[in-house]
Amino acid sequence: MTEKTALVPRTHTTPPAKFSHGVKKGNILQVAGQVGFLPSGEGGPPTPAGPGLREQALQTLANVKAVLEEGGASWDDVMMIRVYLTDVDHFAEMNEIYNAYFEEQALTAPPAARTTVYVGLPAGLLVEIDVLAVLG
Repeated sequence: MTEKTALVPRTHTTPPAKFSHGVKKGNILQVAGQVGFLPSGEGGPPTPAGPGLREQALQTLANVKAVLEEGGASWDDVMMIRVYLTDVDHFAEMNEIYNAYFEEQALTAPPAARTTVYVGLPAGLLVEIDVLAVLG
């Protein structure tokens, strides 16, 4: 039986509840919802990357990537991406940011499937992203 391993990049703070930033079991890796908090640095409280969608979305994607890399995965291993937005008016801007980001990643595999959902998040946060990756 394959052991389930918690994935905790050194850039991430301890989650605010009893969950892992990511888990890996066998060749499956699930990244928990990540938001646009800057790397933890000195262990102070989490700080959003900025007030705008662009800053938060790019930091969120960087945070997801850090968890993937901690588990030995890359964006090419991602099968599903779920984007959670707080405002339906951000959909077009999110697509622009998303497309530009993944163009820079130079994927060698087809892009992942994606779903976008509208939700409420803690004050000041505009986007959250979680992903499912399959390695090998």
